[in-house]
Amino acid sequence: MKKSTIINGIIIKGNTFQHLPANPELSGRACKNRKAGNMAEIVFWLQVHRKMFHGLDFDRQKVIGNYIVDFYVKSLGLVVEIDGGSHNEKLDYDAQRDEYLEGIGLNVFRTTDYDVLQHVDLVLVDLEDFIVKHYGNEEKP
Repeated sequence: MKKSTIINGIIIKGNTFQHLPANPELSGRACKNRKAGNMAEIVFWLQVHRKMFHGLDFDRQKVIGNYIVDFYVKSLGLVVEIDGGSHNEKLDYDAQRDEYLEGIGLNVFRTTDYDVLQHVDLVLVDLEDFIVKHYGNEEKP
C-alpha cells in the first residue's frame, strides 16, 4: 500500500507478496472464469473494483499455486472466496486449499453467494472487520 488505508479509524498494515507461486496452465481457465463470472462475483466486484473499497486493489480470478481464487488483494495478501451451493460438496477440497493459501502466508475471507446477493452491504462490513482483525494497527492515524 502506497498510502495508508484506514478502516474504522484503524491503520491497516500491508502484507504484500511480490512473487506468489502460480501454475501457468491455469491462466486460460482463470481468464474464462473472469469473462463468465457468476452473479455473486459480479455483485461483489461492482462494490470493490477500481479501488472503491477503502482504496484497495482487488484482482479477480487470480491463480495462486494450483488454485484459482475468486478475489485477491495483493497489498494485503488477502484472498476473498465467495462460496456457492457446490461448495457444500467440496468441504475437504476447500479446507485443503485454505491450508495451502494460509501456509504461504495469505489470509482467506469466505462468504456465501447467498449473502453477497441478499446482503452485500453486510458482507462488506464483515470484510472490513476481517481486515481490521488481521491487518489492523491499533495506532490511530
